[in-house]
Amino acid sequence: MEEQPTITAAGSDRGAQETVETIFRIESPRIIAGVARIVRDVGIAEELAQDALVAALEQWPRDGVPDNPGAWLTATAKHRAIDLVRRRERYARKLEEVGRDLSLSAPHHVDEPSDPDDIDDDLLRLVFTACHPVLSAEARIALTLRLLGGLTTAEIARAYLTSEATVAQRIVRAKRTLAAKGVAFEVPYGPEREARLGSVLEIIYLVFNEGYAATAGDDLLRPALCEDALRLARVLAELMPKEPEVHALAALLELQASRTPARTSASGEPVLLRDQNRRRWNRMLIRRGFTALGRANAVAAGSPGPYALQAAIAACHAQAYAYEDTDWGQIATLYALLAARTPSPVVELNRAVAVSMAEGPGPALEIVDALSGEPALRDYHLLPSVRGDLLARLGRTEQARAEFERAAALARNERERELLAARARELGGA
Repeated sequence: MEEQPTITAAGSDRGAQETVETIFRIESPRIIAGVARIVRDVGIAEELAQDALVAALEQWPRDGVPDNPGAWLTATAKHRAIDLVRRRERYARKLEEVGRDLSLSAPHHVDEPSDPDDIDDDLLRLVFTACHPVLSAEARIALTLRLLGGLTTAEIARAYLTSEATVAQRIVRAKRTLAAKGVAFEVPYGPEREARLGSVLEIIYLVFNEGYAATAGDDLLRPALCEDALRLARVLAELMPKEPEVHALAALLELQASRTPARTSASGEPVLLRDQNRRRWNRMLIRRGFTALGRANAVAAGSPGPYALQAAIAACHAQAYAYEDTDWGQIATLYALLAARTPSPVVELNRAVAVSMAEGPGPALEIVDALSGEPALRDYHLLPSVRGDLLARLGRTEQARAEFERAAALARNERERELLAARARELGGA
């Protein structure tokens, strides 16, 4: 059996507990994916991952935090998975088939793909499994954000403006459905892969966005989620080289991720796009983004898809070496095309920002005011935030301050809340 990492002394019980929770949140997607490959059931895999968490909560405060906490959690969960498989006779055949997978004594070994079109990636298998068409679109999103994004039920509920009970039911039913239907834990082939592709791309994008601007919590960024999503997009682009939207999504994520070093200050406060030091943008990721966008355009047939349009918008920002050099007119045009392709109040809100820079705050305010009755934006903090900015630029200070105060009250991320409250104070707010 694989030896678990050595353990060092913990500073305190509370410190060990916080370490357990933080590491588990980061590592849980990989733990669940690795265990699911053994037990072939995402529901059981999540339970075994939780068992490993409980074991850590019991042992780490007493024995100290391991040198490699993620490896400790993964090893513990896999050991329990193997024990479970061995206890169940109905898994005996599967145990023999994946014997090399289960051998933790040779962790360096990787099975050769059984097909030239196959790929050995547990996280990608997890995404395709959670995006199976036997599940509703809402269930796919909730399950994947839970398993791959590491979001709590409460965070998913807040992100989609629904109740925790509804989200919890979707997740439980999704796991039961996958088990009842015997959905294979695999990356499918041919038409079945293509049928799930749109859902998979959406999920990868959602996971990246949760890392890029966390829905809730004390930190604006969750870099591990961005890295996982970016890696999955790159793998998928290699796997499906003739799919333009796959390359377009990879381009979008590369370009968005390039700004990460400049998006927060040394103490973690958000830095607005106009104030970012663009010399800190990652030029290598920008080059990768433009290369991926070029591939998307090369294999595209017809009008660009939604990810291609968003990648083109990100490219406009990447091309501007200073905020003042941004081609806002082109960005506004691209947002209009995106709104026509995939109508969304959030896209319209983003279009309003571009219009405000290209044509002035007046025309943009008309767009924003037309969105005020949209149910999907009722509790969306960026609506009053954008409106507050437009009102401030128009000299309507009192109204602007009230909008920023409302935005701060709606924000669920502590860093964003602080930024919006500061904007209100700058305008004379309490």
